Amino acid sequence: MAIPAIVTAGDSRAAKAVYGKSKVYLEVDGLPLVAHVVRTLQSVPEVDAVWVVGDLPKLEAALGSPKLRDALTKPLHLVPQQRDLISNAWETYRRVLANDVRAGRDPGPADLDREILYLSGDLPLATPQEVSAFVEASQARVRAGEADYVIGLCPADALEVFKPSQPGEPGIEVAYFNTRDGRLRQNNLHYARPARIGRLDRIEEMYEHRHQRRFWNMFVLALRLLLSRVAGLKIAVLFGVMHLAGIADRSGWPRVARALGRLVTLEINRKTIAKLLDTKFFFTVTESGGCALDIDTEAEYDAVCARYAEWSREQAARSERLFGALPERAGHRLGGGIS
Repeated sequence: MAIPAIVTAGDSRAAKAVYGKSKVYLEVDGLPLVAHVVRTLQSVPEVDAVWVVGDLPKLEAALGSPKLRDALTKPLHLVPQQRDLISNAWETYRRVLANDVRAGRDPGPADLDREILYLSGDLPLATPQEVSAFVEASQARVRAGEADYVIGLCPADALEVFKPSQPGEPGIEVAYFNTRDGRLRQNNLHYARPARIGRLDRIEEMYEHRHQRRFWNMFVLALRLLLSRVAGLKIAVLFGVMHLAGIADRSGWPRVARALGRLVTLEINRKTIAKLLDTKFFFTVTESGGCALDIDTEAEYDAVCARYAEWSREQAARSERLFGALPERAGHRLGGGIS
């Protein structure tokens, strides 16, 4: 079943600025980051339309270049941003239901199982195969009745290729969650039945405090989990152990990280998040790394600019090895255009 993709490109509240600019509008290889994401989605066979939410004048400028317009094979809809991430995601979902960029409608009983792919607008190295594999695996969980919300994860070995191999070489090192199941990073892909998620507000809270390298963010989120009637002491302790393992990992203490990580499993995390969000929740691990490499700092942006040609070739080759070539129907024109 074909689904719409919603690209979140808002620049309010938790959105990060890089070089004083909303990061989705930074250019790599002649295209803004958000345009890279829109172009990638044209070749994802499960996606039938792309909706982008953000500052309309900026989006129109970023997505108006001939280089992107010539690549459009699917309808592209632009939605004005709201006050925060969840408002953007929900309001765009309402407009998907109404099939109208100007006004939406609340979901009714017939809309409860409507499925949406969400992804961020700063993923210049995402590949169509990676997104397609995530959607396919998520749909299997959803159709089996196991999940109404799926988040993607990426194993560490898929992201080690972005590290600098010698002093002075541009590269990116990312933070991981250390668990008994391995070292993993969230990959910025979300598959959901939005109307079936009971506590959307908690997604925003987790997003705002998502940066694992920032102690204050970790402390605030752990405290909120502790004070939550839903979460309680056990969940707050497990969360703290996982982040202590991350600190040990980044500090060069792998044995300590592994020892702490063994106390936490993906299944424990899955049950925790399901309880916090009041929904059926699952993780999907996708082996390619492009969707896990978003741009959060000036150094990361500089590294992507310097090595984009090399890394994009490597990601395309890795995705094809892992998932195979894209089906021919992925390139068929469905009626591209911006509204």
